[in-house]
Amino acid sequence: MASVVLSGDTSGSITLAAPAVAGSTTQTLVNVTGTLAPVVSGTAVASTSGTSIDFTSIPSWVKRITVMFNGVSTSGTSLPQIQLGDSGGVETTSYAAGSSVVAPSSIATANYTSGFVIRTDALAAIIMDGFITINLISSSTNTWVAGGTVYAPTPSAYLTLVAGSKALSGTLDRVRITTVNGTDTFDAGTINILYE
Repeated sequence: MASVVLSGDTSGSITLAAPAVAGSTTQTLVNVTGTLAPVVSGTAVASTSGTSIDFTSIPSWVKRITVMFNGVSTSGTSLPQIQLGDSGGVETTSYAAGSSVVAPSSIATANYTSGFVIRTDALAAIIMDGFITINLISSSTNTWVAGGTVYAPTPSAYLTLVAGSKALSGTLDRVRITTVNGTDTFDAGTINILYE
């Protein structure tokens, strides 16, 4: 069946009831305009080589992207970062972003314009776990806002907080994870995205 058309009232809500199965069988659709789309998982990438990891062909209807890190490390001391892009390529400037390291006895914050930077204590031995979510706040200006937390259990436990915004020149279709210097390589872990 390609489509289902429901006729009736133009206000209120529509309730669909499925045959009895284990658990709840009712889905209520409220009276709003939008797209009902699933949460889609990308293909997990082993972050064990290369200077960048790209997730491309992200559909134009996407409004939220979550970048996930598990045991991720790089070969050098350059800070990891997330960059966004469109059909013209990955954009590397004009981010309004900040990142803070929250350690047991101190907090250090810095501003960045090259991407959503994940501030660490700049050691090659850093291992990162966590996620950063990037949301479309304005489709007319292709502006995205980001926020998230990354935990570094080794060599010393601390949290990194990331937040910021970026206006793209076109519709987002790609996300890149790299380092600020662009030359340090990934040497451990897994990176993936969810989009919806």
